Amino acid sequence: MQVNSPEQALSIIQNNDIIWCHSMAATPYYLLHALAKVALDRQNLTLLQLHTEHSEILCNPALDGHLRQRCFFVGSSTRAAVNCGSADYVPVFLSEIPKLFRSGEQPLDVALIQVSKPDNHGFCSLGVSVEATRAALQMAKKVIAWVNPLLPRTHGDSFIHLSQIDRYVEHAAPLPLHQAAHQDAVSMQIGRNVASLIRDGDCLQMGIGAIPDATLGYLGDRKNLGIHTEMFSDGVLPLIEQGVITNLNKRKHRGKIVTTFAMGSQKLYDFIDDNPQVVFLDVEYTNDTSVIRQNPQVVSINSALQVDLSGQVCADSLGTKIYSGVGGQMDFVRGAALSEGGRAIIALPATAAAGSISRISSLLSPGAGVVTTRAHVHYIVTEYGIANLRAKSLQERARALIDIAAPQFRASLAEQAWQDWGLKV
Repeated sequence: MQVNSPEQALSIIQNNDIIWCHSMAATPYYLLHALAKVALDRQNLTLLQLHTEHSEILCNPALDGHLRQRCFFVGSSTRAAVNCGSADYVPVFLSEIPKLFRSGEQPLDVALIQVSKPDNHGFCSLGVSVEATRAALQMAKKVIAWVNPLLPRTHGDSFIHLSQIDRYVEHAAPLPLHQAAHQDAVSMQIGRNVASLIRDGDCLQMGIGAIPDATLGYLGDRKNLGIHTEMFSDGVLPLIEQGVITNLNKRKHRGKIVTTFAMGSQKLYDFIDDNPQVVFLDVEYTNDTSVIRQNPQVVSINSALQVDLSGQVCADSLGTKIYSGVGGQMDFVRGAALSEGGRAIIALPATAAAGSISRISSLLSPGAGVVTTRAHVHYIVTEYGIANLRAKSLQERARALIDIAAPQFRASLAEQAWQDWGLKV
């Protein structure tokens, strides 16, 4: 049923409801701004989410006791709230969130979504983000939608018929934009090093930011690259235009870019709009290692906050302070490892805090979250080089990682390797 305001649409939310929020660039922020008001008349609402945009209003202390955010991934809008205890972080593989919904292990009462205008057959699209929202729609008792004429219409698992929506309000508003990250000398060199590991015919998974974009910028001479990823951004567009990305070497969804969400510029959203070359699929499928491994030469490119000398990769926290989330890193690290000719790459700057801290450390900071274990790790890349840790001993790993640490930290890391691990490097 169409209503005139977001407050009217949200009026069917009841005390104690557990609500899923459509995430990433498809965040229904028009509804969330109204939810911040409606929630003041409700008690004990829970909002489940991944990364949301334009949602800072939900961190208002006045919502205490009325609405609490429960985050499967932490972004800029929820980081402070999680780390001060006013919101919750749930460490979980991105691929497992739909399973939690479908099994009933995580109950759901309401799904808040953003959709495109319905077509002539009454079907709307979830646009640029399917992720776990497809599963949430299957399990939620009530569906509330913001129909946004500016949301791109996408192909794949993104369709929902208007008749499946309990309340909806129509309003035109732009999608959140993510401008290309600044390319400095460090990210460019890391990108060059990562690109040296990529061969003709590889199937890529990458994230968003300076290092993935820099890597893609060095791939103009490759042939028949493919994309099977959880997300992509603007960096792939020049390679598509140049005919470098063809997806012709893939066994799964040959000729198609496979993703579960996308975020970037308006140019990216215009490219995605009604483009059958790009399919947005349920994250339980896109991030399933048994699916990923079926493509040959899968290369996963992910980032880290810290790596210790044994190869443990911390990617979700700075010590005990949660920074992001587990996400899909391990899904693709393992999928790439099982793929014929696959490679898993963790890329990170060698230092943080203007060069005063080494991201390669003897031991992880107390409380740091191990997202990729030392048994799963393959390549670690910094601006100083590439360390291949597969099938390497602890001593061999420590030596290889010290060699790609910032030069000013190498001597102290060698000393710490002996003190902490008993390793002579």
